[in-house]
Amino acid sequence: MAPAIAAGCPFVLKPTAKTPIGALIIAEVLAETDLPLGAFSVMPCSNDDAAPLVEDDRIALLSFTGGLIGWDMKARAGRKKVVLELGGNAACIVDAEPGRDLDSIVDRLVSGAYYQSGQSCISVQRIHAHASIYDALRRKLKAAIVKLPAGDPRDENTFIGPMIDEDAAKRVEEWIAAARKAGAKKIVGGRREGNLMPAWLLEGVPRNADLYRREAFGPVALMEPFEDFEDALDAVNDSDFGLQAGVFTGRLDHAMRAWDRLDVGGVIVGDIPSFRVDNMPYGGVKQSGIGREGVRYAIQDMTETRLLVIRDC
Repeated sequence: MAPAIAAGCPFVLKPTAKTPIGALIIAEVLAETDLPLGAFSVMPCSNDDAAPLVEDDRIALLSFTGGLIGWDMKARAGRKKVVLELGGNAACIVDAEPGRDLDSIVDRLVSGAYYQSGQSCISVQRIHAHASIYDALRRKLKAAIVKLPAGDPRDENTFIGPMIDEDAAKRVEEWIAAARKAGAKKIVGGRREGNLMPAWLLEGVPRNADLYRREAFGPVALMEPFEDFEDALDAVNDSDFGLQAGVFTGRLDHAMRAWDRLDVGGVIVGDIPSFRVDNMPYGGVKQSGIGREGVRYAIQDMTETRLLVIRDC
């Protein structure tokens, strides 16, 4: 919305039916400004009712954040520009020389994996740790995760709150069960209560498991060791998604190698893939989408480059 307002582009915001209130609050705020009538509209409605917004040629740009259904929307969008931010299963490498102490890395990994109960498109889902520090990292992660308070999100002390609905929690539960049946081992985990899913950490998850290949979008992460840095890069790239990746390394050559080889939209060296600020280009490759968000980059998509030449004849 901010890029559209800055560029002078009228927009229609269609929030997901499961979380419309935030969009309506923003609409109330915008209604109190000097924006002209028609500068913005907020339409809480079903996906079926929103179909004309996708297909109508009078709308110049479709910008969608969500799941893989975005590709179907792109196919129906006609000639308009399309920007898709469709999530991922973000990975983070912890090198043998990680560049900072393990305790601070654990703090960042726990935050990235379980903040908002993992319901973030750049949540830390896969952790690739060098074999020399793997056991120590696993031990520290387990100790930190078991201390995370879960429960009512209205309690300021709660870190793990409920998922968006019970179906989403059941899906994560099923993926965990399938991975364990295929040989994965629990490091930390617990029982689901309705849509409250406790924090899970597993190891030995097969690479063909849903928990490895798809976007979990829940409070679950997996970890696996590597011996060679190139193998870790291969593991990160072994995904249909490519939004962002994190790399903890104290070696500049490894950082630049990751930047050169990782097939993702953003490489975050010295932090988790969940790092994001609004002025940076944000978006992915492969199934993670097309185009870039971020104020400056969104404005570019919302406008046309035009040329005026006045020659002295």
